[in-house]
Amino acid sequence: QVQLVESGGGLVQAGGSLRLSCAASGRTFSNYAMGWFRQAPGKERDFVAAISWSGRSTYYGDSVKGRFTISRDNAKNTMYLQMDSLRPEDTAVYYCAQRPVAYTGSDVPVNGYDYWGQGTQVTVSS
Repeated sequence: QVQLVESGGGLVQAGGSLRLSCAASGRTFSNYAMGWFRQAPGKERDFVAAISWSGRSTYYGDSVKGRFTISRDNAKNTMYLQMDSLRPEDTAVYYCAQRPVAYTGSDVPVNGYDYWGQGTQVTVSS
């Protein structure tokens, strides 16, 4: 059974940084593309970033381009999201997700991912 466990969320001031981690288990991590999504209260779950199986291809939502960096370490079965220059509008629950295929893109919807973590809260104060 696949398990995805996020960590690294918390409270940070605007302009600060956080690094989220997503530890995966249950199937061969390096075979599958991964992604980060976020959901603010009362809003839909939105795409943040995605990465191919190898890490060579990365994709970002428009609102985070130039501020967030997605990466993965296949030897550690872990994906990361480095978040810099955080803004109050980045406040949300952040979820990691795994696709059932090796490649992905910025236009893959929520239902294109078959496993999800439980989420980690990120709060950015102004």
